[in-house]
Amino acid sequence: MNHPVHEIFGNQVRIRACGLCVQNNQLLLVNHSHLAPGDFWAPPGGGVRFSEALEAALQREFEEETGLRIQVRDFLFVCEFIQAPLHAIELFWRVEMTGGALRTGIDPELGDTQIIQAVQFFDWNQINALPKTQLHGIFRIPSNPAEILDLRGYFKL
Repeated sequence: MNHPVHEIFGNQVRIRACGLCVQNNQLLLVNHSHLAPGDFWAPPGGGVRFSEALEAALQREFEEETGLRIQVRDFLFVCEFIQAPLHAIELFWRVEMTGGALRTGIDPELGDTQIIQAVQFFDWNQINALPKTQLHGIFRIPSNPAEILDLRGYFKL
């Protein structure tokens, strides 16, 4: 049986705006259920709506998922993820927190079937200690999790 994630986001190419928010040498991650066995931690972000600017989408997604307001800073890299039925083009920016209060948010598209389980700042050693299967695929690229901020270019996951 398909999960609503596959039904809502599957069988289409989805453009996602994602942000890397570092505070006190810790990276903000969102834990999602139903995307992998067990926990799945990824930087905040989500789908761009028709006629919505990328930066506006990223600001909206951050507030929905984490309760935080952000300023979008430097564009970093692009990831392409293809694993049927999901296909996502993810654009990553470095972002700066400007307000709000950290909380576990929601995905409005999913209604009563929410997949966001937690939001948390992790230091680089904590991220390195997580099983790679519990992390967004971009963390497989650098040898050290902190080097994610130095990535540039296109990555196929």
